[in-house]
Amino acid sequence: MSRDMIDAGLRVFSRVHHLFAAAVIGVCVFAAPAVAQVADEPAGVTVYTLTPKRLAASTAALVGLIGTVIGALALARSTGRLGAGNGRRGAMVALVMGPIGLVVGALVVATADGGLGTGNGLAGGIVAMAVGLIGMALGGLALARSRRIA
Repeated sequence: MSRDMIDAGLRVFSRVHHLFAAAVIGVCVFAAPAVAQVADEPAGVTVYTLTPKRLAASTAALVGLIGTVIGALALARSTGRLGAGNGRRGAMVALVMGPIGLVVGALVVATADGGLGTGNGLAGGIVAMAVGLIGMALGGLALARSRRIA
């Protein structure tokens, strides 16, 4: 293995590592305090109002979506359709980011006081749960295929 290939692999790992760190920080900074807030929402919540629970649900959905995309890329790489690697790193990232989106989305759904459109982030939480679950599944498939082929 040449030095250039090793450097290229380290650069890709560094980018994935920074993306994962940013997602974890985003969840910790934005989602956790917003979900933990116990104050009632203002009475004039409209469809366009960005409430703390909607922000938490959107952040969780974004983290789950990133996990899903990385899991899909890792699965494509593990089948030999994309790139030269086996997709193991991407599978691990998807297996970490998927559950983060799933758990934060479930927390938003569990703490929602009203239904859809009330500003509690219920729809975003449901989307975050679905996307996080898909990311976990894709990451698991990619990890299984990378082990089997290698």
